[in-house]
Amino acid sequence: MESLLLCCEADRPARAYRDSNLLTDRVLRALLRAEDKYLPAPNYFKCVQREIAPYMRRIVATWVLEVCEEQRCEEEVFPLAINYIDRFLSVEPTKKNHLQLLGAACMFLASKLKETIPLTADKLCIYTDNSITPTQLLKMELLVLNKLKWDLASVTPLDFIDHFLSQLPVRRESRTILRKHAQTFAELCATDNKFIASPPSMVAAGSMVAAVEGLQMKMVGNALMSHKLTEQLAQTIRSDPVGLPSSMSGTN
Repeated sequence: MESLLLCCEADRPARAYRDSNLLTDRVLRALLRAEDKYLPAPNYFKCVQREIAPYMRRIVATWVLEVCEEQRCEEEVFPLAINYIDRFLSVEPTKKNHLQLLGAACMFLASKLKETIPLTADKLCIYTDNSITPTQLLKMELLVLNKLKWDLASVTPLDFIDHFLSQLPVRRESRTILRKHAQTFAELCATDNKFIASPPSMVAAGSMVAAVEGLQMKMVGNALMSHKLTEQLAQTIRSDPVGLPSSMSGTN
């Protein structure tokens, strides 16, 4: 009898499940210690950049988000790309007509780091309406790597969201939608210039509180949990509880 070889093709490549064994206090403390290392300079528009204005950065960040969503990239690609953009602009004066090229190069690097099948140079060039070439993209990629000292393992708000979510006394069926809403808030913060120098843990904590309040989420005991959550997360990241809900006010 001839054997049959079944080939099942999927729309998306196989991806690993999140490892719940990493949601420990030890890992969380390590993330909190490391996050400051990857913060961009808060005043790079004034001290480093001469041609690039904050609104230009917002336009490019929004474009990067749209490309990542359309290409169904891993969720870590977008925040990593934005982190690379801000860290690069913190140290390297850049012409305004090179900003989209920088955004494409940072997406290229983040995709290589996180995707099973990374975005290609040709595809990214198409998303710029072919205003850049693959050769230009590869040169910018190398420049970004040099300016970031090849340190691409940045800490982002997404690294904290699962840790914070695991501490919440909510029903299991509510966790998926709560995580999605918190992730959306974090993405909006990444496109907003006023959050450039905010620590990822604070963005994640504020996003989680905003998601709980927006969904009117209740604890298992049926009591509104936003106030208690704010105090708990502020204690975890050693921040002022007053600043967490208000820090998300500009993202709605």
